[in-house]
Amino acid sequence: MTWQLVLAGLLVGTLVGLTGMGGGSLMTPILVLLFNFDPSVAIGTDIAHGAVFKSVGAVQHRRMGNVQARLSGWMFVGSAPMSLLGVWLASWLASRYDGGVESAMGRVLGGALLFGSVGLLAKNFAGAKAASDLPFILTRRDRIAAVLIGIFGGFIVGLTSVGSGVFFGLTLLVVFPLRAHKIVGTDIFHAAALLYVAGLGHAIAGNIDYGAVGWLLIGSVPGVLLGGRLTLTVPERPLRLLIAGVLGLSGLKLIHVPGGSTLILVLLCAGAVAFLTYLGRRTWVHAHQQTPEGTADPPGG
Repeated sequence: MTWQLVLAGLLVGTLVGLTGMGGGSLMTPILVLLFNFDPSVAIGTDIAHGAVFKSVGAVQHRRMGNVQARLSGWMFVGSAPMSLLGVWLASWLASRYDGGVESAMGRVLGGALLFGSVGLLAKNFAGAKAASDLPFILTRRDRIAAVLIGIFGGFIVGLTSVGSGVFFGLTLLVVFPLRAHKIVGTDIFHAAALLYVAGLGHAIAGNIDYGAVGWLLIGSVPGVLLGGRLTLTVPERPLRLLIAGVLGLSGLKLIHVPGGSTLILVLLCAGAVAFLTYLGRRTWVHAHQQTPEGTADPPGG
């Protein structure tokens, strides 16, 4: 199962590099649906993996000047304690339902994934507040909003591992007048810190498969670098719609919708073929558009 985990990490890392989101929202259902992890272990493993994985992106965005550190700090004030509460509730559900924990946590996770799917669709079509290149100064209202966002989002992340990119990215886009690259950098910077806190809680609860974390990182770290390069050729909107579809289908599967397994398998295969075909065609067209310029004869030749 090692090379399959590396491949899963590469896939998710590439998607995160392309879109800035989808890490926890995709990795957890992959671990549950494809690798038969218990939902509680899948969540803890995904959070631990995400903490290390997103730290790479956080350092890069910080160096590029894309991070609003104070805004991240105020969100962290609310999200850190609430993520621990979410971890505690996840562990309580595990002890309360014992043999039925997989079903219970699966349904909770499925509901969160459906929420994430709707959030991604909203983020794809919602208009951001008027952004400006002027220095962003936090007002009292901004600080209160950041803490409230952290409280709600932190609880969801601790409970399900879903939300660090979907919920925080969506709310930052709608609430604060920041450029897209500032939103992505601030979101990743905050998510990295938050996932370390939630990961500590899951480590104490024994919900982390450290071997799986290592194999996932082998794929996800180069994947995010590859995804960053692909952003030059692949539009962001189709990818976000693809991720939203995957989240929705995964959520339906986890809440045991009749026929969900067959539907998700067929649509995922169709989506993968369509995406690879689109990527290949776009690369071919891009290469042929550049060829005449590089091989054209000089004037008068």
